[in-house]
Amino acid sequence: MAQTKLEARKPLGSTGIQVSPLNLGGNVFGWTADEPTSFAVLDAFLEGGGNFIDTADVYSSWVPGNRGGESETLIGKWMKARGARDRVVIATKVGSQTELGKGLGREHIQRSVEASLRRLQVDTIDLYYAHYEDLGTPVDETMAAFDALVRTGKVRALGASNHSPKQLTDSLEASKRNNLARYTVLQPHYNLVERKTYESTLRDICEREGLVVAPYFALASGFLTGKYRKDQPPPKSARAEGVLKKYGNARGWAVIDALEEVTRRHPGANFAQVALAWLAAQPTIVAPIASATSVQQTQELLGAFTLQLTAEDLRTLDIASSREA
Repeated sequence: MAQTKLEARKPLGSTGIQVSPLNLGGNVFGWTADEPTSFAVLDAFLEGGGNFIDTADVYSSWVPGNRGGESETLIGKWMKARGARDRVVIATKVGSQTELGKGLGREHIQRSVEASLRRLQVDTIDLYYAHYEDLGTPVDETMAAFDALVRTGKVRALGASNHSPKQLTDSLEASKRNNLARYTVLQPHYNLVERKTYESTLRDICEREGLVVAPYFALASGFLTGKYRKDQPPPKSARAEGVLKKYGNARGWAVIDALEEVTRRHPGANFAQVALAWLAAQPTIVAPIASATSVQQTQELLGAFTLQLTAEDLRTLDIASSREA
């Protein structure tokens, strides 16, 4: 398969950081991708023009025998082995349950950032997310803790993931009120079959406040890749039943039909590329997050961002994904 080379860079909001239009998900590193596979995927991503890598301190603690931090550790080893630190933008997260605790309290953030810096083998994290909102900690405390990391150079920019409209707005207001560093990136769950939560409220906040968006589950846990087809046996995977239960409805199958229709208009393109291209064309989106467990998958993901969808293509996908489930 020919290697796609991304040349484009997009501004990461007001941060001054330039990123590739694909944000490579690191959740699979140390889970379904071992060290050699992870290195091969990261090599292909970098060679293909990608530079934006997403991970978290909790990845991948859910795997038996893992403790969390495996993904950060592998990315750190890869950057050191390849001398790639200056060529990549690293995003990681704090707030999920780890060996150090959980939440967005000042002490937990301080302990967690030091652990992430060690595992990544870097002096500065480019983008540091609050992984989940923490209703038990005042937003003033959280934002002051994050501000201290920015002021000391341990973090360049801040983001929020899995935040309600109220918590996001309260956090932004706390930063403004106290003259603190603010969130500049939002990471929500958003794709062709998961539109309502983001588009109904969060998008307006992002547009008003100047936040850019790096959505996760861009391919709906694989549903939008073409592996799931109506009236056909599902793929053999541990999560297939859950994916079908969630998306195997009237809207989901209408989206699959629309993806097939649009894909036919673009010879050589596949379902995943069309789904990512649709997402990249939406307002506020800077770089959808997608994971890969092989070099071929990485190259296919990169190919989504050289695909130019027409107004008719976008309309076809919008109509299908806007219907009732």
